[in-house]
Amino acid sequence: MGQHVRSDAGTRADHERHRHKLRRGLAALRRMLDEGGFAAAPPTMGLEIEFSLVDAEHRPAMLNRVVLEKLDDPRFTTELGQHNLELNVPPRPLTGDEPLGLERELVESLAEAAGRAEDTGAALVMIGSLPTLRVEHFDARWLTADPRYRQLNDRIIAARGEDLRLAMEGIALPGRVSESLRSLHDSILTESACTSTQLHRMVSPAEFAPFWNAAQCLAGVQVAIGANSPFLLRKALWHETRIPLFLQATDTRPDELKNQGVRPRVWFGERWISSIADLFEENCRYFPGLLAELDDEDPLDALDAGHIPRLSELRLHNGTIWRWNRPVYDIACSGPHLRVENRVLPSGPTVVDLVANAVFFYGAQHALTLQEPPVWTMMSFQAAEENLHAGARHGFAARLYWPGDGRVAPADLVLRRLLPLAELGLRDLGVSAEARDRYLGVIESRCLARRTGASWQRDAVAALETRGHTRDQALTGMLARYMEHSATGAPVHSWPDPA
Repeated sequence: MGQHVRSDAGTRADHERHRHKLRRGLAALRRMLDEGGFAAAPPTMGLEIEFSLVDAEHRPAMLNRVVLEKLDDPRFTTELGQHNLELNVPPRPLTGDEPLGLERELVESLAEAAGRAEDTGAALVMIGSLPTLRVEHFDARWLTADPRYRQLNDRIIAARGEDLRLAMEGIALPGRVSESLRSLHDSILTESACTSTQLHRMVSPAEFAPFWNAAQCLAGVQVAIGANSPFLLRKALWHETRIPLFLQATDTRPDELKNQGVRPRVWFGERWISSIADLFEENCRYFPGLLAELDDEDPLDALDAGHIPRLSELRLHNGTIWRWNRPVYDIACSGPHLRVENRVLPSGPTVVDLVANAVFFYGAQHALTLQEPPVWTMMSFQAAEENLHAGARHGFAARLYWPGDGRVAPADLVLRRLLPLAELGLRDLGVSAEARDRYLGVIESRCLARRTGASWQRDAVAALETRGHTRDQALTGMLARYMEHSATGAPVHSWPDPA
């Protein structure tokens, strides 16, 4: 979705030609997979990190364009809402001391962004869902002024034919009753409450299916031990509320289509795969195009002429289907390549937490692809999807299915099985002992403390309300303390007890 699009929706003929070009693109991709020609894929890691801007009262600051101009750094880009920005971290080798270098780069880049934001009267915060967002912040006028966001909004609302509905049942705060959210919205801007960390792993065509399957197996564990999005519109909801929110905020289906089994555009998937082509084929078969952008290149003609096809329609269409683990076809100076994009993690709470989440994922994912028999051959796809929702809803209190263990607590699963696996995977990748110890140590300590950003936020709000604060006061006070602790750089498991 990073590319620019025209301001009009396209004609009926444009949409018909777009469908034809999607099929031509899929055929070209299949030919490339059969014939070879992809760039060599040494282990590399890349990250995208979204964050929010807030004002002096910790309310959303609609200043992303102003801050971006002051930054004048191509690594930073806009996101859907005017209070959102994104940092795109250039890919780097997944070996040696590179994770330590990644942490230093992130600290420096975010410090620079914080300084530029401060010049505008704003501050930046890495948090999965900004707790001070209110209904008025989801008015369509707060969409970032870029045609692709306006077109995406208009096409989703038009396809649905009615307002978007948020409906969630929350997990009770300590000593409280559970809360629920019911609200209607006339734009997709509620999705701007979802600020995430996206992890990229370059793979060869032969590696793609096992790496994607492994990522699907790990999704529930990732959100359970990395949750950081417990509040939305004043309500205490899931530990990782981004998961149901993203689905509902971009849902093109009215109830009648849901009842027919039409698939949502925010999607876990429905089966283990044997090729990246399986996912792009599902994209073309199940999902109509939202943005009928047409490239003048014919991808099959390009292949016949010995050129690398851009596959523009296929890539843009893929960008409007938000799989939690997304396939990526891209072209770099070394040639075309494939990536698995992992999208389940929230932003924050700190840089070291974020890098620890990434290193744990990369290590465990790599190790799972080396195991025989593969874990996904012993686990139903439905169980993996249920793990995602259980981990997002309950955090460390979830019960996750894992072959050989049955239903198990996330902390126990990580400490007994997945941390040793991640260690083995990182060793095989050549990651240094210092980096392994630092980041896997953060994950181990977090699991021993049973504390995520979400659980800290929930405990802090409950403690403030016990002292007589209103919900709004408690959310604002919690966010202020959260930002103070985050600024120290200390991992969340070591933050002072909010009670």
